[in-house]
Amino acid sequence: VQLQASGGGLVQRGGSLRLSCAASGEISDIWAMGWFRRAPGKQRELVAVITKGGSTNYADSVKGRFTIFRDNVENTVYLQMNSLEPEDTAVYYCNAQSSKSSSWGQGTQVTVSS
Repeated sequence: VQLQASGGGLVQRGGSLRLSCAASGEISDIWAMGWFRRAPGKQRELVAVITKGGSTNYADSVKGRFTIFRDNVENTVYLQMNSLEPEDTAVYYCNAQSSKSSSWGQGTQVTVSS
């Protein structure tokens, strides 16, 4: 599975961004896709995940502000981020889990200014 992430950028506090992650390759075997992030000086953490069945799960810190959803036709998963805060500043990584592998996209920088 190959993943192509996009959509990061610089935004002011309270602003919004939408990240995209397009999957290609052996996508029929993917059972979950998600977004992780790594802030400076911190460990990588799970932000949101969506399963093949449509179930979602979010980190407590983003509940009510972020939404993960997918377009099955385009094989793309999105992360809509609203009410962004400086604490959301990080490199965001897309991940896909299949029975054969755990695949990662290139990181995309999200910077929220105060």
